[in-house]
Amino acid sequence: MQPKLGLMGWLRWFWRQLTSMRTALFLLLMLAIAAIPGSLVPQRSSDPNGVTQYFTDNPDLAPVLDKFQAFDVYSSAWFSAIYILLFISLIGCVIPRTKHHFLALRAKPPATPARLARLAGFTVRTAPAGTDAAATITSARALLKSSGYRTALFDDTRAGKTFSVSAERGYVRETGNLVFHFALVGILITVGFGGGYGFSGQRVLVEGQTFVNTLLAYDSFNPGRFFNSDSLDPYKLTLDDFSVKYEEMNLKAYGQPIDFTASVTVTDKDAKATPGEVKVNGPLRTGGTDIFLLGNGYAPTITVKDPSGKAVFTDSVPFLPQDANLTSLGVVKVPDGLAEQVGMIGFFYPTQAESQSGTYFSTFPDLEYPMLTLRIFEGDLGLDAGVPTSVYALDTDKMTSLTGGTTGVKSLEMMPGQTVDLPNGLGTVTFDSASPNAAANDFSTSVPRFASFDVHRDPTQGWVLLFAISALFGLLTGLFVPRRRVWVKALEQPDGTVRLEYAGLARGDDPALEAAVAALADKHSAPFNSIQVVDPTPKPT
Repeated sequence: MQPKLGLMGWLRWFWRQLTSMRTALFLLLMLAIAAIPGSLVPQRSSDPNGVTQYFTDNPDLAPVLDKFQAFDVYSSAWFSAIYILLFISLIGCVIPRTKHHFLALRAKPPATPARLARLAGFTVRTAPAGTDAAATITSARALLKSSGYRTALFDDTRAGKTFSVSAERGYVRETGNLVFHFALVGILITVGFGGGYGFSGQRVLVEGQTFVNTLLAYDSFNPGRFFNSDSLDPYKLTLDDFSVKYEEMNLKAYGQPIDFTASVTVTDKDAKATPGEVKVNGPLRTGGTDIFLLGNGYAPTITVKDPSGKAVFTDSVPFLPQDANLTSLGVVKVPDGLAEQVGMIGFFYPTQAESQSGTYFSTFPDLEYPMLTLRIFEGDLGLDAGVPTSVYALDTDKMTSLTGGTTGVKSLEMMPGQTVDLPNGLGTVTFDSASPNAAANDFSTSVPRFASFDVHRDPTQGWVLLFAISALFGLLTGLFVPRRRVWVKALEQPDGTVRLEYAGLARGDDPALEAAVAALADKHSAPFNSIQVVDPTPKPT
């Protein structure tokens, strides 16, 4: 019957289980699985609007998921618990191994076994009479040292004149394993600090617009837990031009984008302007931040005037792409200046075409035949209540449709440079051309483009890179460096000859051990003009 474990016994058992390598690997797998929900549903930290839309689209499922913190996966209690347990497990696993490895490095190689014939690669050579047995072991030791082995000499006077050298190498394999695990711990720590002190912000810029690196200038901003707004480096980013190259030669990929380039100008706090480029997978680093290119589209410039001709609204409005040919959807809100509040839902077609049913669509993503259609609404835009609303959505519940739908009035249609009247004498709307002096039917630069940027700051990314490289180095070392022990024994025979025995022992999987022992025997015994002896002692199976 097993003795009962007391409180300390159970705590000791739990600690040993937690700090075992098996548990660490299991927790690492659990952490990877726990991160999956973060890619399946939107997260409040990165996509708050997406979370709101998810609740709208899934009113029954969303509250259930919210109870399990599915919209805050990476800060949830269960994800944090796995993260902390993995951290503790790795620390508790690595520290004892480090102490053991340090003591092993200081200890000399183990004594030569009495029966080398039982070990791998056992082979025998015989040196001629008159050979000094001690000298053969000295030369073997020098040869092993030159091959990177740690060596120790042994002799046994009880069994006659027997001399031997014990050698071992491959401790760098265990060093690599420890480096890998310490680097993994380092990555966990630095990622945690980077997430706490960094931030991620998004901003949409139309060609010609400028962004200033301040909190109020971001469209959305996600700070870390310990972020301080004073850490923002002052700089300005101007989107000078956004160019896209499309495939026009290969008909199977016709219209597919080949390259995106955002040409920008960065102005630092000393008013020094520096040109730069932001490309897909080619971020621009400035002011301690990395600027990534997220998305792009068209931003038609729309001007609304009242009946007297006074402009009450003019802006380049980003239209969100809906398909690969950049059929785009946008919203225009005119809260003041007209007899009624006016909202517009527009579709922009870079290369407009008409189907047999009469619906419009775009056949190519570049500006070949641009067309803008607007459906007009009048009524309460919902802005006076002070409740924030999305600039990309229009709530028409309290508004009256003036065109499109069941009104019997066709939606407004315009090409760049054209002006049409609004219904009910509200005024006019103009689809301004960005290149009014261009040749007829040249629409290549008539509509400005917008680019969506992600500004990311991670103060620990250099450390993460260093630990990642260290982890890779440690992993490769642990995989490809064999750890082995080799012995050479010299026994003086009654006839004056010297019997040289060679054998090795692998500490792990080492298929090249026997070949290494044979090569050592050949190289070491060559100067003594030895002859090879087939030892009759059977090896155990």
